[in-house]
Amino acid sequence: MKGFDCAIPLNAARAKALAAAGMTFAARYLVPPAYAWKRLTAAEAQIISDAGMRIVSVFELSANRVSQGAAAGFEDGILALAEARLVGQPAGSAIYFAVDYDAQPADYDAIEQYLRSARSQIYGYDAGVYGSYAVIEEMARRGACERFWQTYAWSRGSRSGRANIYQYRNGVSVAGVPLDLNESYGSEGWWSLKKEVKPKMKQADAEKIIRFLSAAWFAATTPQDKAEFNRLANEVRKAAGLPEQS
Repeated sequence: MKGFDCAIPLNAARAKALAAAGMTFAARYLVPPAYAWKRLTAAEAQIISDAGMRIVSVFELSANRVSQGAAAGFEDGILALAEARLVGQPAGSAIYFAVDYDAQPADYDAIEQYLRSARSQIYGYDAGVYGSYAVIEEMARRGACERFWQTYAWSRGSRSGRANIYQYRNGVSVAGVPLDLNESYGSEGWWSLKKEVKPKMKQADAEKIIRFLSAAWFAATTPQDKAEFNRLANEVRKAAGLPEQS
């Protein structure tokens, strides 16, 4: 599925335009108020959800913050949890922590310590990591987190089979919004504030009623009667969560 990440907040017009362009998810930043220029708010989360897109939460204060190890991870985990709760992110979804630089093997111990420490503080949420192929592979091998978002940057052409999300192009514009392009492969840990409407009628029952209405439609002799039977059939379809027909 196609999606994107961006550092600018989305208003309703932007969100709708991106959804119309085929985007199914938006990766946005869980960061404290000092980073307001890129911060996801509860209002924006609702806008994205209302546009029909899912949200991927990512935490990043600076590109190489993770290299500061456990103490930084502990602080950032607390901040990430507060922001997740503030925007209404549901439990069971994921928070990705960014390794936004060409991390080297010498950095891996500190990155692991950061992730484990952050993970210990985000109660109810899964921890994920954003980074290069090498970072994804190494952190997966070490069991440092549950979700993995790979960027093509610094990956030198390699793609990890462990990735739930893959960022394949940076610095483009879609519907007038500067963003990076991503695709997803399942178990992303994304979320939405849009309430799922459960069907009020079983599909099997709806199909039986529609067959009777269809017979009545064929027997009708006026356009008005045919239109009314079609309207009633669509009401039944809506109650069962089926697509309407013209």
